[in-house]
Amino acid sequence: AGRRGVVDLADEEHDAVFEEQLIDRHLSGALVGRARAHGERYPRCGERLSCSRRLAEQTEAVRISWNLHEARKDRGNAQTRALYDASMAASGPEASHRIIVLHGKDSFLRLEWTRRLREALREKFGGVDEFVFDGATVPLATVLDELRSYGLMAAHKLVIVDDADAFFGVEDRRRAMERYAKEPMAEATLLLRSQNWRPGNFDKMVAEVGLVLKCEAPGDADAARWCISRANAHHTMALEATAAGLLVERVGTDLARLDSELGKLAVAAGASGKTQIDRACVIDLVGASREEQAWEIQEAILSGNSGVAAAKVADLLRISRAPEVMIAWSAVDLARKIHAAASLRANGADDGAVARELRLWGDSTGPILSAARRLGVAASAEAFRVAVDGDRGLKTGLSPDPERALVGLCVLLATRFGDN
Repeated sequence: AGRRGVVDLADEEHDAVFEEQLIDRHLSGALVGRARAHGERYPRCGERLSCSRRLAEQTEAVRISWNLHEARKDRGNAQTRALYDASMAASGPEASHRIIVLHGKDSFLRLEWTRRLREALREKFGGVDEFVFDGATVPLATVLDELRSYGLMAAHKLVIVDDADAFFGVEDRRRAMERYAKEPMAEATLLLRSQNWRPGNFDKMVAEVGLVLKCEAPGDADAARWCISRANAHHTMALEATAAGLLVERVGTDLARLDSELGKLAVAAGASGKTQIDRACVIDLVGASREEQAWEIQEAILSGNSGVAAAKVADLLRISRAPEVMIAWSAVDLARKIHAAASLRANGADDGAVARELRLWGDSTGPILSAARRLGVAASAEAFRVAVDGDRGLKTGLSPDPERALVGLCVLLATRFGDN
């Protein structure tokens, strides 16, 4: 139990105590055994109890057990909806911290930690005056004056310095802030935010009165779990685990981008009557990664079907919003690989050696080697020249209609590389 006999239902360690206190109010028998239906304890009454009383008490025990089961289920859902992030496993900013440093490339985490700090300060002090300065331009005296002066309306101040690495770039400023860190004002909280940060003596001093927290994007697995919780908690839409994995694969682990995509997916899923975001929704609405897009266009060209190649180019440009430069690069890269493979084969290399030399792998290996065998050195060299000329035309503005030029290039290569 908690202090003063208070039991916290949100604390799993208090489950047994809470259960015992509840049932003891209704049952006179000892608590032994376990009810198989819900995993909760049930009473076995002594012989002194009548059968009717035993039945009534067991019925009451089942009712209480079910209520506990429902309460724990609700608590589990709340925990699932809680914002998850691997880098937030450690303790974050608290109202008792007088200096906090948030540094790292993930802007979403910096803003999220700022929001949590702001809420903690308001909960403890009530009104909080907030001042935000640009570290690249603000004078040292302005920051120190704001920290050391008392607020007129609110009981506490939150002083934020963005681009803090630039602010600390001058040695005199760093030393002055180190002196402040030795005796920070209790009426003010200093929050330093920066993408880059050089650790030093100031960090050691901050550790005594506050926190230095690195805000970096999580790994793929942690980002996928974060997406599932974020979708449920902030976008009121469940997210399938497979859909979360595909979303991270296509977007990356930048939490700001992931959150933006989750908002779009949640709206689309709700509009279509779905109760959750599934893998199909991610495939339809989230553009493929550069690697996927490159292979998609190369696969279409290797099919030898001009219609398939033309449709894939249009799909990538109009739906996936793939860059024109990327599509042209993919076509040139494919032509280069086929010509290189043909040249290596002409010099006596077998398929295994060619694949290792050109670092071919996956489903593309067979079609590329097949096209190289079929075309030979001369024909593959001509196809490579055509691809390079098409790419040059796009980059120099010689092609007034880029989409038409890309479709024409990919269709031409498909007719040359295809097994016809």
